[in-house]
Amino acid sequence: MTTPGVSKTATGYANGVVAVSHPLAAKIGADVLAAGGNAIDAAAAIQFALNVVEPQSSGIGGGGFMMIHLAKENKTFYIDSREKAPAASTPAMFGTLNFEDASTTGISIGVPGTLRGVSTALRNWGTLPLAKTMEPAIALAESGFKVNANLAADIVNTSDRGFVMTNLQPETAAVFQPGGVPLKAGDVLKQPDLAKTLKLIAAQGPDVFYKGEIAAAIVAAQSRATTSGAAGAALGTGLAGRMQLADLANYDVAIRQPLTATYRGYTVATMPPPSGGGVTALQQLKMLEQFPLGDKAQGYGFGEKNTLHVMIEAMRLSFSDRNFWVGDGDFVKVPTTGLLSSAYLAARGALIKVATALGAASIVPGNPLPNDAVKSGQLAMAGAPNPKEGAHTTHFVVADKDNNIVSYTTTVEALFGSGITVPGYGFLLNNQLTDFNWPAAYNPATGNIGANDVAPYKRPRSSMAPTMLFKDGKAFAAIGSAGGSKIINAVVQITSDMVDHGMSVEQAIDAPRVHAGASGTVFCETGPFTPSGFTPTPAFSPSVISAVNAMREPALGMPACNGKESNGANLAAQALVIDLATGLKYGAADKRREGTVVGLK
Repeated sequence: MTTPGVSKTATGYANGVVAVSHPLAAKIGADVLAAGGNAIDAAAAIQFALNVVEPQSSGIGGGGFMMIHLAKENKTFYIDSREKAPAASTPAMFGTLNFEDASTTGISIGVPGTLRGVSTALRNWGTLPLAKTMEPAIALAESGFKVNANLAADIVNTSDRGFVMTNLQPETAAVFQPGGVPLKAGDVLKQPDLAKTLKLIAAQGPDVFYKGEIAAAIVAAQSRATTSGAAGAALGTGLAGRMQLADLANYDVAIRQPLTATYRGYTVATMPPPSGGGVTALQQLKMLEQFPLGDKAQGYGFGEKNTLHVMIEAMRLSFSDRNFWVGDGDFVKVPTTGLLSSAYLAARGALIKVATALGAASIVPGNPLPNDAVKSGQLAMAGAPNPKEGAHTTHFVVADKDNNIVSYTTTVEALFGSGITVPGYGFLLNNQLTDFNWPAAYNPATGNIGANDVAPYKRPRSSMAPTMLFKDGKAFAAIGSAGGSKIINAVVQITSDMVDHGMSVEQAIDAPRVHAGASGTVFCETGPFTPSGFTPTPAFSPSVISAVNAMREPALGMPACNGKESNGANLAAQALVIDLATGLKYGAADKRREGTVVGLK
């Protein structure tokens, strides 16, 4: 049996493997496995470590989706620890604020879920107590670690929002720009306030965060409506957050079942709503299944014009559905059955023409309702624009000796989240509520259900899509990525690279990707990326890009690849495969960031 993604040259590991975006966190996870912990234990330790070494991307002030596969029970499920809107939230609560003013003040901060998610996983499926999994992170925060090139670049990064995030609030500046001087690569970063917080949680459990002194500090911190740092003309005045102590005390995670579909005979299991990532990825794969991807004789080899073109078209169509239909399924009836039905996707896929690109006016959501139990009145299927979405997230994968697997994506949303560090406690708060529709889209006159409009306790739509692949009921691959809405396209392309193009998991992670939404720029990865210097291989051919542009420019009003990705760190993916014949495990970590694979032989 040939397993997609298995490498002929890389080392396979019998007793476990981790692939993480930071080497220190990767080592910590592998150490947990080596000491007898399972994949859930290792994932917990990795996540706490990432809060220390990659605070710009994830942490206990944010949320995430943990996908767990239990090999012995053959069960696969998610712990949804996505942030929630406070009870006092309303569809119009952002008022007339622009994204920058809202996302850097308290109004953008959702009730954090990561800690509750990790503790739930450990309590039910781990073997270690919470405190034990936190010990390595506490040591890193207390003793310090050397800042890597990625964190150093992000501390002074202006590409994310047009200004530096680490000098907007005094507590954040004190950590990352001590004395007004940004930390640089090689500097030692110690975080005593964060160490104190982690010790409190280790000693008292999650309730100190959700009901105790940390909760009170979070509520006070998110009351800020202004910034005090040197943001320049980019920022005005925002709004204070609406979170109260009761919101934290009442926060709960949800256990969710994957959405599934088949692709070329393999089962793809991925995240359901409130993520739009899973349904959108499955839509793309099913639309692409009609084309002979991987067949060079027909012009569908990797990076060839036909391949890039049909992928871009599938992205555009699927994102138009996502932007209109998908929200938190606990609050709105998301027609996932219809969106993934064979009849609906056949009709959507038939819109893709190999010789021509769809014009912008043709990229509108379809109507899946005839194929779904969800019913609605009149529908005006006007295209919804791509919302602004934070790209600075992190993903990692773990498999243990028993083939239990975790595929985990976590985030504080944009780079350094809201930029607000909880005073005295040393962790950043998210800006996740800006993922809601803005302004509200609900309109009974047109049939717009406002699937992603703000509501009390509602989770904002996400793109995070931790995913696993199965053959004959056996899990053999775990995939996920950072990158905001580009997560979805990365998961699809990595899957296709392994299944269609015969790439190893390492080659699939290293390969360049294209990115398109329902509207706006189409991106092509070229490299070299900043700050890693990594260039994806094999590079897209300039002649192919020219051919794609010649086809698409009249339809889009712009060349297909005029958006060049230069900051690859926010696009980092991690993946693993398990050889179904030998049981050996292979990890792949993204060189776009400081990705690291550690395995146990």
